[in-house]
Amino acid sequence: MTARIGRLGIAFILMYAVLFVQLNRVQFVDAEEYREHVGNIRPQLREFGQERGDIVTADGVVAAFSIPVEGGEIDFRRSYPTGDRYAHIVGFQSFNQGAFGLEREYNTELAGQELDQQFESIRDIFVDRDTTGTVVMTLRDDMQKAAAEALGERKGSVVALDPRTGEIIAMWTYPSFDPNVLSGLDGEAVNAAYSALLADPDDPLLAKAYREVFFPGSTFKLVTAAAAIDTADIGLLGPVWPDSSLYEPIPAGADLRNFGGSTCGGNLLEALRVSCNTTFAEIGAEWVGPELMSRTAENFGFNSPVPIDLPNATQSNFPTDYGAYLADVDHYRAPEPDPDTDEPTDGPILPNGDTPVHENTAILAQTSIGQNDVKATPLQMAMVAAAIANDGIIMAPYAVAEVRSADGDAYERYEPSAWRVATSPFAAELLQEAMINVAENGTARNMAIDGLVVGGKTGTAQLGTDPPNSHAWVVGFAGQAGGPAEIAVAVIVEAQPGASEQTGGAVAAPIARAVIEAALS
Repeated sequence: MTARIGRLGIAFILMYAVLFVQLNRVQFVDAEEYREHVGNIRPQLREFGQERGDIVTADGVVAAFSIPVEGGEIDFRRSYPTGDRYAHIVGFQSFNQGAFGLEREYNTELAGQELDQQFESIRDIFVDRDTTGTVVMTLRDDMQKAAAEALGERKGSVVALDPRTGEIIAMWTYPSFDPNVLSGLDGEAVNAAYSALLADPDDPLLAKAYREVFFPGSTFKLVTAAAAIDTADIGLLGPVWPDSSLYEPIPAGADLRNFGGSTCGGNLLEALRVSCNTTFAEIGAEWVGPELMSRTAENFGFNSPVPIDLPNATQSNFPTDYGAYLADVDHYRAPEPDPDTDEPTDGPILPNGDTPVHENTAILAQTSIGQNDVKATPLQMAMVAAAIANDGIIMAPYAVAEVRSADGDAYERYEPSAWRVATSPFAAELLQEAMINVAENGTARNMAIDGLVVGGKTGTAQLGTDPPNSHAWVVGFAGQAGGPAEIAVAVIVEAQPGASEQTGGAVAAPIARAVIEAALS
């Protein structure tokens, strides 16, 4: 009898040991595998259904909050009372597709999972309290509304930021989408809505303001002008380029013409005022050269990831390979001979022996006016204008000002920081003057606002379609007289009919003016 009890005891001990080992294997060794198993939806239910903090604008408008759900396995779902207005910034949280935008970037803060949110003091170990965080954006609702209303139902984007800090105060892309249809609890309806948005040829899910690149057209001439001032000893008033209707690249390549076959030239101030292709093609290819053009573009942020607190930002592109060195030159162009006698004339010879000829100098002429393979996001072009307005310094852009606790205290504040030195203060000052002249007397006159100092630069990026279409651009800055610029803007209106250098001024500039008025009125 005693032997049987002993054997039974040993059997129980062995079974307990097996159970103990198996339990530990499930809980620790294979825990990751079970958590990630396709059939295990408990982590998703827990993540999706928990209460999260609000996302609010700088002026206090709630853009996202959690709604209690009665019954079922999900306790809360997200609601977006502003509809499509912040969809590309705030994003959405979906059980089916996951989290996007700030909902994704600040997931742990919204859910209250950061250590400094969970344990502010020793007593928090013993007290159950609300640890969720409220994310406060830098965007202003009045500015976002103004951008959306001014752009209307035209495909395009508007970006406005404070050049002194990098705070994004408006960022809008049309078309947008309603995130509420993607945060619902009806899985079939959510999947159908998401599939329809993915299939839409206008791609409303894509935040084109910072995640899509476009040909910047003549707005890029600001970068070329900065390179000209900083590296080629060119001022606003001299040298003076002869009037021309076409540019013939060296050593070979397709001729570049001004819009409509027009003739232009003059000094840098005049070339910016009328946006003269032939002058800027010559400046980039023959005065600045490939190395310094590439360096200046990269100083402005091209070819680098953008340090922004929004996911999946796209970097802008400026080509850097212009082929092999061919030869040094004493000067590129002697004066044109007299057409009647074929004798030399007394016109200016533009010396530029420091800029050798390369295999693809003709391509450099194109990239210097924002063509060929130059591509930029609207955010990037807003930063170009901001750098000029901020004496050559690009501040890192950001969309979130702080994260607050449930009682209103700030867990974390985001301080402005400089990202790049784009150009010298001297060049920035000259370009500020030139851009103000463009807004007062040139192609950006539709940006001008009485009582404010406004600078601008238009652009028209031809798309090579038949019939011709082009992207209409404008970039600029504005501030009170005697003070620093308080806002920098970039506007693109996509695929406008026609291809005139006036397109940016006629189509995009009034949108920028409306946004500036909303900011500074």
